[in-house]
Amino acid sequence: MKLFRLFSFVLAFVVTAVTANAQGDYRINPGDILQIEVLEDPGLDRAIAVLPNGQISFPLVGTLRVGGQTISQVQTALARSLSPNFASPPTVFVGVQPFQDEAAIAEARLGPTIDVYFVGEVNNPGLVQVKQGTTLLQAVAVSGGVSRFAAIKRIQLRRTDPRTRTQKVTILNYKALADGAITTDIELKDGDVILVPERRLFE
Repeated sequence: MKLFRLFSFVLAFVVTAVTANAQGDYRINPGDILQIEVLEDPGLDRAIAVLPNGQISFPLVGTLRVGGQTISQVQTALARSLSPNFASPPTVFVGVQPFQDEAAIAEARLGPTIDVYFVGEVNNPGLVQVKQGTTLLQAVAVSGGVSRFAAIKRIQLRRTDPRTRTQKVTILNYKALADGAITTDIELKDGDVILVPERRLFE
């Protein structure tokens, strides 16, 4: 079992070395996940998120500042701090999973995005992020469409002026847009709310 664990750590070391080489002199940032493994004590193995202040909390060590440091520097600091608890300095491996900023990833994939909110008789109410320049028809399609109870001839577009904070409500005939009877679609703006009311009896 110990031999197997040693082999696993050798393999982990090779993978970490390859990763570190690929990352170059990567400096650890808040939000990164550190995978820490101590060969001599598997009970210390764990994944730890780097706090906004650049610190981590590790058993037998307490608080340790890792923000701005390389993987090698963190391994050395952990081994040094753990040494008083072992007969000889322990073998510490550290891997890093960089923080993934979902908003940045979406922007890189889609380009600049805006927030649009769907309320009422839609299949997927709530916030939808769409590309800048998206029109009402496109946004409705992306959001999953309207429900069978929707009053599609009087959809409300609610837009708030960012300077005055006053809200303007525009009534839109979604059916006419979808059928092509109205050819001028409306380009949405960040923060727009699309409210789809429930269809009245015989509407």
